[in-house]
Amino acid sequence: MSQKHPYRLLPEYTRWSKSISSVAYKDVDPVVSFPFTISREDKVATAGSCFAQHIARHLKTHGFNYYVVEDGHPLLHYSAGLAAKHNYGTYSARYGNVYTSRQLLQTFKRAFGSFSPREAIWRDGAGKFIDPFRPAIQPNGFDTEVELRVDREQHLAAVRRMFLELDIFVFTLGLTEFWYSQIDGAVFPVCPGVSGGAYDERSYGFGNLSVQDVVSDMKEFFSLLKEVNPSFKAILTVSPVPLAATAVNRHVLTSTTYSKSVLRVAAEELACSDKKIAYFPSYELITGNFNRGRYYNDGLRDVTEEGVDHVMRLFLKHVASQIDSTPAANPQHVSDNFYDRIKSTVETVCEEALIEASLSRPS
Repeated sequence: MSQKHPYRLLPEYTRWSKSISSVAYKDVDPVVSFPFTISREDKVATAGSCFAQHIARHLKTHGFNYYVVEDGHPLLHYSAGLAAKHNYGTYSARYGNVYTSRQLLQTFKRAFGSFSPREAIWRDGAGKFIDPFRPAIQPNGFDTEVELRVDREQHLAAVRRMFLELDIFVFTLGLTEFWYSQIDGAVFPVCPGVSGGAYDERSYGFGNLSVQDVVSDMKEFFSLLKEVNPSFKAILTVSPVPLAATAVNRHVLTSTTYSKSVLRVAAEELACSDKKIAYFPSYELITGNFNRGRYYNDGLRDVTEEGVDHVMRLFLKHVASQIDSTPAANPQHVSDNFYDRIKSTVETVCEEALIEASLSRPS
């Protein structure tokens, strides 16, 4: 007599043996359904950690209306790569990496004038002026304080326009660890002293977000966004890039596991709480043991192009079915050198990586 139980009624994708171990690694597809799709006309803006840059790049090359509100002076575009070097077009706006939920929330508030951090300027070792909230955005820093302040004013106006006009917001949650000002709680993307500024334990504090913290930050952000843009939809992802270093006195692997677990659970809670918010499993695709580590390079932090392609192939399949999955030809910007092409497709701008570089400098 056969035993009847609920598992017999479930589809094959609920079983490891059918959907993972018996499937070629490149064919694993954990997306069962997606609550909405992106059309060619939708303005798609992105922000988040380093991995968000991969998503932005593929959105552009596969026909999305990738929404960039800050693309630099036209003269920058006459020299190949100069605009990219100044981080124009790398992100929807020139905010650099937005690693934490707290940083995203404060970025929105700064753009709409409800939060103005007291600490506005850092200096680097060469005396250049550094924006504490975009420390790696300007190559070699700004020459004058006035130049920095004007650039920041233009930047925040662009960010405000982005939030007002976007249709889809893709945000990649990256970290839970953060550094902040003791004066007003302003959150920095990197520890003061790593890329400009000078660390002083009396001036700065360290925090490590919990699931409740991330959910609270993001719900407040989405509530504020809804006030100015009621029709928005959001897609959350979690960065698969491990921590470059941890400020907690424990092994970096343990801190990485904590951070990514918090972010993944928070993303699940947020997606379940609102039909306008969806989660896409890029984290699972890159970190899953089914690919046997193929999707990381030798340093085990940077994601390979093969891994990014797997993520974006499924993103196109499930989230943007109307869009041709074949990348648009762009021969004017393709190098003849194979190694240059490979390098250009996997490099990202990552302030967190500056921590490692700073450790090699004399203290």
